[in-house]
Amino acid sequence: MNEQLPLVVVPEDDGVAALSAAGVRTVVVAPEADVPAAARGASVLVVGPAESAQEVEAALAQVAQLPDLQLLVSLGQGSEQWGDLPPGVSIATARGAHGGSTAEWVLAAVLAQLRLLPEHLDAQREHRWGGRTARTLLRSRVLVLGAGDLGENVRARLLPFGASVTVAARGAREGVVSMEAARELLGTTDVLVVVLPLTDATHHVVDADLLAALPDGALVVNAGRGPLVDTSALLAELQSGRLLAALDVTDPEPLPADHPLWDAPGLLLTPHVAGNTEGAGERAWAQVAEQVSAFARGERPPNLVR
Repeated sequence: MNEQLPLVVVPEDDGVAALSAAGVRTVVVAPEADVPAAARGASVLVVGPAESAQEVEAALAQVAQLPDLQLLVSLGQGSEQWGDLPPGVSIATARGAHGGSTAEWVLAAVLAQLRLLPEHLDAQREHRWGGRTARTLLRSRVLVLGAGDLGENVRARLLPFGASVTVAARGAREGVVSMEAARELLGTTDVLVVVLPLTDATHHVVDADLLAALPDGALVVNAGRGPLVDTSALLAELQSGRLLAALDVTDPEPLPADHPLWDAPGLLLTPHVAGNTEGAGERAWAQVAEQVSAFARGERPPNLVR
């Protein structure tokens, strides 16, 4: 093995195969384990999605054992949890690996809520025939907060159903409106989809005031991060019966068994599984391989966050 090639620490054996053609050397170190002395010269660390505080803490413990680290690459799409990295350590993500599958969940959740599928499932269990008039995506006005890979995938999947889709981000650009402009659209929004990254600026971006601006019967869908939505404010709207919601993420998460959100009327709730589909691991490692290969060539990784 060429000792001049960059050394990469990966969390599982799949990483060795995925990076076999990336022009690097690899060593497997389990996520909770100390980095062995022979691997402490690594310049790249690959970590899991790190969606819990414990996983972030374990990854940062490994970072602290790598004095020559230059790049951290996540198998997930989020980067907000890595605020405490040492200076000089860049971050790249597996952006593009999970956007399509998560957007499928958004489409499924929206259709389920508009077409009253939860009600029909209840009726099926009760052997009860009958139903009321459902809503449709046709001519529905959908506002998507978040214009990254996931937001664009959501737009692409909703448009064929005849919905009018507006995508918003912090700054306006072609095909994307600003968050300020998006607030002007809330009063005529039928479906609000939240897929923003979680930052200080987006924490509780969907608060009581924003929810109050939505019309009666609007559907709120969160497939981004739980803290993007003020849980207490959303719970109040659901308990009043004014709004509907579909959540794949919650705040707190995991949701405690005694949390009132479980029993909120008008809510479709799944346990952070929108991107959990067959082939997700392979897609994530393919994105990681692209980032690591670019680094090994001395180029900027395409999914570099900072």
